[in-house]
Amino acid sequence: MEETENLQKKLPNQEVDYFKIGKILISRWYWVAGSLAVFVLWSYIYVWYTPKTFATGGIMKLEEKKSEIADLSNVLATSDRGPSRIQSETSVLQSPAVILNAVKDLNYPISFFVEGRVRTSELYPQKPLDIEKVDFDSLNFYRDIISYKSLNQNNFSLTYKIAGKETVKNCSYNKPITLGPTTFMISYPGDINKSSVILFKFNAPEDFVWRIRGGLRVAETAKNSNVLAIQVTDANPQFAADALNAVMNEYLIYDRNRKTQSATQMIDFIDSQLKYLSNEVKGSEKSIETFRQKNKLMEVSAAADAALTKAKDLEAQQSILNLQLIAINDVKNKISKEKNNLNLNFDAGSGQVDPNLPILVTRLDNLLNERTELLKTYTYNSQPIQTINKNILEIKSSALTSLTNTYNTVKRNMDFLSSQLAVVNKQISMFPGAERDMISLRRDFEISEKVYSFLSEKKLEAQITRSGILPGATIIERAQPNFSPVSPDEHDIHRTAIVFGLAAGLGLIILIRVLNPYIYDKETIESLTAIPIIGVIRKFPEALDEDNSQVLAISKPKSIFAESVRSVRTNLSFIASEKKSKIICITSEVAGEGKSFVAVNLSSTLSLIDKKVVLIAGDLRRSKLHRTFGVPNDTGLSSYLAHQTALEDIISHSEQENLDFIVSGPVPPNPSELLHSERMKEMITALHLKYDIIMIDTAPIGLVSDSIPLIRMSDINIFVIRSGKSKYYSATIPQRIAQEYHLDNTVIVLNAFAEDLLHSRYYTTRFTGDYSNRYYYYSDYSGNYESSGYYIDDEKKKWWNMKRWFK
Repeated sequence: MEETENLQKKLPNQEVDYFKIGKILISRWYWVAGSLAVFVLWSYIYVWYTPKTFATGGIMKLEEKKSEIADLSNVLATSDRGPSRIQSETSVLQSPAVILNAVKDLNYPISFFVEGRVRTSELYPQKPLDIEKVDFDSLNFYRDIISYKSLNQNNFSLTYKIAGKETVKNCSYNKPITLGPTTFMISYPGDINKSSVILFKFNAPEDFVWRIRGGLRVAETAKNSNVLAIQVTDANPQFAADALNAVMNEYLIYDRNRKTQSATQMIDFIDSQLKYLSNEVKGSEKSIETFRQKNKLMEVSAAADAALTKAKDLEAQQSILNLQLIAINDVKNKISKEKNNLNLNFDAGSGQVDPNLPILVTRLDNLLNERTELLKTYTYNSQPIQTINKNILEIKSSALTSLTNTYNTVKRNMDFLSSQLAVVNKQISMFPGAERDMISLRRDFEISEKVYSFLSEKKLEAQITRSGILPGATIIERAQPNFSPVSPDEHDIHRTAIVFGLAAGLGLIILIRVLNPYIYDKETIESLTAIPIIGVIRKFPEALDEDNSQVLAISKPKSIFAESVRSVRTNLSFIASEKKSKIICITSEVAGEGKSFVAVNLSSTLSLIDKKVVLIAGDLRRSKLHRTFGVPNDTGLSSYLAHQTALEDIISHSEQENLDFIVSGPVPPNPSELLHSERMKEMITALHLKYDIIMIDTAPIGLVSDSIPLIRMSDINIFVIRSGKSKYYSATIPQRIAQEYHLDNTVIVLNAFAEDLLHSRYYTTRFTGDYSNRYYYYSDYSGNYESSGYYIDDEKKKWWNMKRWFK
């Protein structure tokens, strides 16, 4: 008893059998193969129906090129664009303005398509039809697809939609055709397949902007390399290449135009000043001539001429400084308003200007342009914009401070010139009146002429500089059409389908095992309870009838099923071996687990070895034993327990020698009380004297308590667990009953076992210590014994043996 209690407190050791795990996964190889076939088929269908996308690439190097005319002026100052230049130039490349100009370089006005069984493909750059626009408004034109089909050399048909309704119209070649607001003509295309249908549609440049921009990608080939790898993806490889080349060309034009704006602004500023000075020079020259004729004064004295020269030099310098003050105020105003295209419209190399000012102005201009481009992608409150705003504020503050210092420096120089000019003016005032007036006229004329000459030189320098400006980038590698699709990636999709197919098949096997609530093999039982398994009864090789009548004769005595029953019979002899007559009680958790089937088969096999066996239908509620033997159930165990008949009257003899049976009899109102009565004990005592084996088929212990008194008086209690029918919880019931009623004679029989690796346990039980001398049964017949040749009644029916389908 102590040994039993120790066994019931702990379970045997379980070790993972990795080889068995592999066998479990392989056991349903056809699930994996089917899943793999489905996914691979899906991958081919997906590749077939998914439109192909092609990619082409080009390489462009960004660089700050100065004018190739060496240092003709200091009009433009150049500097690096800073660490965010790549991001700025990428935004420019992807800007709608650049792409729109690029589209205009393509052959975009009319697109042609051919309709296939799966998809419609664009024919670009092919133009199978010569279509001439007669009346076309780029803002209002017919935008739907038009279907063309040739009828003969003179006529063709067009299919199109008007107000959502499909219309077919026969037309003539070289005659105007009007569809809504659009009028066009089609010329005879020559030999063309009359059965073929060509689709075409009219386009506006804006229709292609988002098509190109959606597939345009720009990235650095290496960090801080200033070399950009540009890629365009599109369903048409030729269009992708043409579009990318057009975008790169338009970027160079845009960049060059952006760089020339600074020089253009200076030229415009100088032109406005020259226009004013030109009138001043002409007016002064005319006044001098009139004064000479009126006063008959040809020349002035040498002293007056010297004073005039000095005065005009001082005033000319003042005029130039005054222009610088105007330019400084103009730049300060633009900086305060954060206007783009900033430029210093004065000489930065005069020594009066902070040498860092041109660099600050250029950097500020670049940051403003960069922010303008980034705002096309980001919102004003986004982090990139906030960062650039901070940089703009810092440079703006430095530039305004530098401009203020420059303004003060120029103003001091003007004040100094004014003090010198006052001395000269005092000398001039001492000359005679006519000579003084002549000096004044010549002074105005020569000052204006000198300033005019200075500005003309600066304008020429600015024009030369503008003509020498080159783009800030170079195309290193132009795009070429790539006819190998990048999407869908067939190899990757097929590879993914294979992985998912295998995973789905194996996952299905694992999922079914995880969700399985039933017991299938003895290893599972061993992992749940310490109660020993006395045997494993194989599944009957044929379909059973409702009454199990064919089992009684042991119709297949050489089958593996019959041998498994015999193994249980043999193992029973080792339990309660000291008793000459044994009471064997058979129960289960619920109905349908085969306890009656096991009871009938064990009784039959025990009777074959000269054991006198009586089989009692102890389930007074739903017994089917009378059907198995084909006898009425009018009188039986319930009749005897109710004192309605004698024991000899309820014992029936079967056709099999040494096997008697007692049916349950009519269903009583109090089956549990009858089984608990003293008359039941008296019957068992009487049968002890006559039979070697008393086999009692009881009610399911999980449903009613009728079987408890029979279990307590039995020598051997067999708990039946049915493979594929009993749930995990049922394996714990025998141990609970044994502990509750202090039984050491409880064993388990696994019924209807069929080899199924899918649900088999992947643990191996290792019996050590106290378990090593516990119960042994010589075979559970769980291996592949069918092919051994010993069980000739169990011919394995292979799926490839076609004869089995016609039996």
